[in-house]
Amino acid sequence: MSPRQPTRPAAPPASAAPAAINHFRPHPWHGLEVGPEPPALLNAYIEITPFDLMKYEVDKVSGYLRVDRPQRSSAQHPSLYGFVPRTYCGDHVRRLAPGATRGDGDPLDICVLSERAITRNEIIVRCRVIGGLQMIDGGEADDKIVGVLDNDYVWGAARDVSDVPPVLIERLRHYFLTYKLVPGRRAQARVDRVYGRAHALKVVRAAMADYDAAFPSPPAHRS
Repeated sequence: MSPRQPTRPAAPPASAAPAAINHFRPHPWHGLEVGPEPPALLNAYIEITPFDLMKYEVDKVSGYLRVDRPQRSSAQHPSLYGFVPRTYCGDHVRRLAPGATRGDGDPLDICVLSERAITRNEIIVRCRVIGGLQMIDGGEADDKIVGVLDNDYVWGAARDVSDVPPVLIERLRHYFLTYKLVPGRRAQARVDRVYGRAHALKVVRAAMADYDAAFPSPPAHRS
């Protein structure tokens, strides 16, 4: 009797197969998707958590997280903080921020509210846009989009900044107005207004348009 040959496991059904697999780590700014339903439902790449006393920032060349600087004061970020992939703050974003002379040249910043503590950075969270802060820093448009963790049991139903306690937005505004303060020096940043979902969606669309202009896709290769 010949030895029994091992059977090959059956292939998973087509419906269970992933659409695409990354065999290499994608760059978090350029290699991740902006979100499943932009501009309302986005992916956010988290650089800083409320537990960090260091300012971490994605290195634009390598895509790895690096230490930007220690936080100067005792202020800690009130929420998860990061950016929306495949966005860029350029001229389209600048036009939505009266008083700004240019965009800040970075991906669009986003703050994500979560009822449960998330202590890890360098993660991707899915969030719904509810508003934002129109921040001008040294003449640059530096909007901070505000979102809520999708399916969050406490904040997941929020669709506008008016749906969350005002103190949460007040804490974000206070943080961004004070975290760079140096005693004896004049503040360079200001928050001109807090806006709701409708304007926030315009800012996200503008940042997506700025990204397409700054990083155009290469033409399709024809054989």
